Amino acid sequence: MSSATSTPPLPIVLHHGLFGYDSVGVGKFRWAYFQGIDKALRRAGHPIVVTRVHPTGGIARRAGELQAAIERGLAELNGDGAGKFIIVAHSMGGLDARYMLHQLGLADRVAALLTITTPHRGSPYADWCVRHLGKRLHGFELLEKLGLDVDAARDLTTESCARFNETITDVPGVGYYSVSAAREWPKVAPFVLHSHKVVSDAEGPNDGLVSVKSATWGTHLGTWRADHFHTINKRYVLEVRNRTGNIAPYYVKAVRQVCDQLMG
Repeated sequence: MSSATSTPPLPIVLHHGLFGYDSVGVGKFRWAYFQGIDKALRRAGHPIVVTRVHPTGGIARRAGELQAAIERGLAELNGDGAGKFIIVAHSMGGLDARYMLHQLGLADRVAALLTITTPHRGSPYADWCVRHLGKRLHGFELLEKLGLDVDAARDLTTESCARFNETITDVPGVGYYSVSAAREWPKVAPFVLHSHKVVSDAEGPNDGLVSVKSATWGTHLGTWRADHFHTINKRYVLEVRNRTGNIAPYYVKAVRQVCDQLMG
């Protein structure tokens, strides 16, 4: 048995991606971003903090809000907020976390960052959106005139992420781990068929929005057979053969791998 079981499981911060939230719903019915994943990790013994930041803001804005959300959440867990913890970040959330660790502090308290299908090198589909919806149709300009923050789209282009990676380097003492995801085009959600082709033509295997190449960062723990939404348990395609099913056990396994490596 791993030595990781001899000490109390580390708290986990679950951080959402673009268009994300903590949970929404009416009355007792709640729809969580990390559907069933938070519960599975709690059953594995980990105290959980679920964040909520601006859904479409840029990385710097979201990172500042992430830092505040973590400090509040950990204080509620253990009073003084002391002790090490692990961040598990989905999609754009991984870039927020990397920025926070490098620029805003908390790195001395973060044992590891595990990113789930994060576009570390950007997404060719963000390039397509900025080129066609932003510049050609002036869609971003219109949204900004309406008071909406759409900086996330610009921050997720391959060019922006290349500049980001030149500055936001890994912080010594923090473990960096990643999981990618990929599905063939007939097995992704219908509304990402176009983006799947755009990303596939540019970078190969992908989950409909993020390529395996872009999602690989630090110690790569593997590629899940899932589209981008299935990686947070939102399933829009009927699986008949080679079923992945509930993704929550995949999170538990990945976190266990991280903990085992941290404990040596």
